[in-house]
Amino acid sequence: MINKDIAGTLSRRCFLKYTACFAAYVALTTTVRAGTKESSPRPNFVFILADDLGWADLGCYGSDLHETPNIDKLARQGMRFTDAYAAAPVCSPTRASIMTGKCPARLHMTIWYEASANPPQNRKLIPPVTQGNMPLEQVTIAEILKDAGYFTAHVGKWHLGDAGHYPQTQGFDVNIGGTLWGAPATFFYPYSGSQRYGGEYRYVPHLEFGAEGEYLTDRLTDEALSVMDKVKDKPFYLNLCYHTVHTPIEGKPELVEYYKNKVKPGMNHQNYEYAAMVHSLDENVGRVLDKIDMLGIADNTIVVFFSDNGGYINQFNRKVVTNNYPLRNGKGSLYEGGIREPLIIRWPGVTQSGSVCSEPVSSIDFYPTFLDITSLSGDPKHNSDMDGISLVPLLKNPAARLKRQALYWHYPHYYPTTTPVSAVRHGNWKLLEYFEHDHIELYNLSNDIKEQNDLAETMPEKAKELRKRLDDWRKAVNAQMPAANPKLNSEARK
Repeated sequence: MINKDIAGTLSRRCFLKYTACFAAYVALTTTVRAGTKESSPRPNFVFILADDLGWADLGCYGSDLHETPNIDKLARQGMRFTDAYAAAPVCSPTRASIMTGKCPARLHMTIWYEASANPPQNRKLIPPVTQGNMPLEQVTIAEILKDAGYFTAHVGKWHLGDAGHYPQTQGFDVNIGGTLWGAPATFFYPYSGSQRYGGEYRYVPHLEFGAEGEYLTDRLTDEALSVMDKVKDKPFYLNLCYHTVHTPIEGKPELVEYYKNKVKPGMNHQNYEYAAMVHSLDENVGRVLDKIDMLGIADNTIVVFFSDNGGYINQFNRKVVTNNYPLRNGKGSLYEGGIREPLIIRWPGVTQSGSVCSEPVSSIDFYPTFLDITSLSGDPKHNSDMDGISLVPLLKNPAARLKRQALYWHYPHYYPTTTPVSAVRHGNWKLLEYFEHDHIELYNLSNDIKEQNDLAETMPEKAKELRKRLDDWRKAVNAQMPAANPKLNSEARK
């Protein structure tokens, strides 16, 4: 017998497919649409997602060590966002927000897959058990585009659930390399082993028949270019999710040596192995852009470059990985260094070359933006509680303002950089609420991007206002909260 929830989901998707086909028919037979004599072909999407890349890790965002000429060129060709945010300070929740347009707190996906079911029991608070699999009843952007005639391909890191929730079950025609794991055993072929991550044997599937010395970032690009070769004559959505620059920190030896010789005292960035990984990321972004040009589809291909959370500021092999200066802290934290991301969007004929936008935006906004660009309505039930809003007004005019009052974050978990915390940004005001000690902090980002001047005590009314906004939002999305640890509390009473 078919589960009623699954049957309902399938029925909605069948309805969606029917309406998408009907909409496509109308578009093809209508001579005047959106003020033009003929409807334009729907654009391709190449969505490039880096892993753990910090806001200041690129040349165009101020890095003093890393060389990123290809990404910098993309920024000169499109629009660079200064205040773009991941919806979470760690990877899986942000990736879910991209796929669904919803806040991780609403999805109950606030930590990565492997940690979702087993919160630590030895801290003052016990984090909630969360959703490790992106629910199949959520209608992903890949499903919407696929039903509208797009070829959908996922290449690289997935990290949104077990095999029953892999990309193939979430709207992708092709999945190359996507698994439940968040990082490879190694960046060198055959990309497998058990030397890290608690002795667990890991591998990256569908990358067979490589050669010794082959590098994962290069190989994933090879696969992505092959996909574009095969589907260039129809609309496509390519979700290219690199593992770079996540641990293990492994760069190509010749690049490691190059950056080792380039590092100087006083530089914010000092890790030459990490710099080599950033260099390879940039080279491969360049290869993707060159392929788009070579195929003659650049004028009808939207390119998005983004990262899933802030740079990792802890150590790997006894070396600090990166530095998010001038932003405070890094991955796992809700300070700016943990959530503010590099974002570049090139939409030929729409975005102004070299434009810069300072409006706060979030990873929840990609889904409604893609719907807006393609004039697709999507699934009404899914859209009814979608948190993101379209960025199209900003892409047309970087000085525009979005009709949104605030951005919110909720991370009820522990990480080396944080204890359980929520945050809200309203205008240039930002408040963080820490749950262990019922502690709040208030910052004005317009003159304190480093978050050094806590105004919570000197501006209690503003702090109270933002704290209420944050509390109201958590209730509205049914956010899961950490609980007091009864064992530790009883021991403290003794």
